[in-house]
Parts: sequence; C-alpha cells; structure tokens
Amino acid sequence: MSAPLPEFQRFQYAFTAHIRDPKANPCPRGIEARRMRIYRRLVYNNVESFLLTCFPVLRKVLGTPRWARLVRAFLATHRSRSPFFRQIPDEFIQFLQSNGTLSQDYPEFMLELAHYEWVELVLSVSTHTPDRDGIDAEGSLLEQHPVLNPVLANLGYRWPVHRIGPRVRITPMETYLLVFRDAADQMRFTEINAFTSRLISLLETTECTGQAALEIVAAESHHPSPEVVIQGGLAVMRDLQAQGALLGVLR
Repeated sequence: MSAPLPEFQRFQYAFTAHIRDPKANPCPRGIEARRMRIYRRLVYNNVESFLLTCFPVLRKVLGTPRWARLVRAFLATHRSRSPFFRQIPDEFIQFLQSNGTLSQDYPEFMLELAHYEWVELVLSVSTHTPDRDGIDAEGSLLEQHPVLNPVLANLGYRWPVHRIGPRVRITPMETYLLVFRDAADQMRFTEINAFTSRLISLLETTECTGQAALEIVAAESHHPSPEVVIQGGLAVMRDLQAQGALLGVLR
C-alpha cells in the first residue's frame, strides 16, 4: 500500500484539476474565487491560442460554442506527453484520434480537416533537408530512382478537406492532396489523383526506377496499354519536379 501524498501535493493536484475541469472539480479551499478565475482564464487562453494558430479553418467551421466545448474537453481529459508548447497541436490531433465520445453535433470531417491543417504546421517546421550532393537534377526519371522532396506529405482523405469552409457544403469524396515545402520555404498545396498518389507512394517506399514504379501502377490498374501509363507518369514526374515536389534522381 503506497504512502499518502504530502499535503502540498494533494493541493497541487486539486489546483490543476480545477483549472483543467472546473465543473467537475471544486476550487481548492483557501483560494479566492476571483484569483482562481484568472488562473483558469490564463491557462485556457494560452492553450487555445496555440490551437487557433494551427486550426483556423476548423475554428471557423465549428463556430464559437462547439469550438470552446472541444478545447475544454481537450484540456480536461487529454494527458499530453510533450512539455513543449509548439507540440500542443500534435497533442490535439492525438486527442481527436483517440476520443470516440465526441458529441454527435460535430461534423464527420472534423478529424480529417484538423489533420490537414496540422500537416501544414508539421512540414513548415520540419528540419529535414535534401542531400543535394546525392541528387542529379538532370538524370533520367525513368531509368533511375526519382528522389522526392523530404518535406512532403502524400495525403488521402474521405472528404475534400481543402474545400471546407464555414458556408461551404460538401459531401464525401475520395480526395488526394500533395503538400510540400518548396526551395523558397513556401508551403505548396496540390490536388492530385489516385494515380499520382500511388506513384508517389511507390517512390517514397521503394528504390525502384521511375519506369519500374509506373509498371507497377499499370499492372495494378489493369490498364490495357501500359505504355500510355508510363508516358503519362513521366509527364507527371516532370511536373512534380518543376513544382519542387520531386528533386531529381539518385546519383
């Protein structure tokens, strides 16, 4: 049987529990209610400010009451693993992914929209840089292995998240998006199709040549003319290279 906690620790637990969820946890004795309101407001506002920076569209779509209720639930129930303020949005995504008891008045696309907005933050602060010495920008995209931008996300969603807005009506639609940071450190967002998404996935996870990757795509799609797939895929890879999503080929 473990020893009881010292009084000051019990007070700390009661203090933080009240800040996180004042409706479920009473204010600790000995603290003026006015002072406690200040603490509650400061903590909530700080957490919300980091979330608003990352999820502006989600906030607008949900509206003030639902957004505030969501932030309150996050603050009350989620146990963050990171002490860094910058990673509060990461923790919020984990909260949305693991919380199956959210009210039915939240839209079905909420998690996907939040994830899409979060990806922009993750890529914008990424420290990954390409190995320019190991990349040939003039090499053959078909005969050699194409190298993708290391700061890139190949995304697939059930909803067209890039079109969601406060007054925009949407229906479920298989959506593929490519997000990456270009050479000028600008975030780029491009809608792609299933063909391009699969090609990028193969280039990410294998070291096959562009030709080999496109032959896999052609076989999977049962296309009657594989050469058409290969020529179309070459045009796609050239376009990706022009945009900065593909950097060249492995030397």
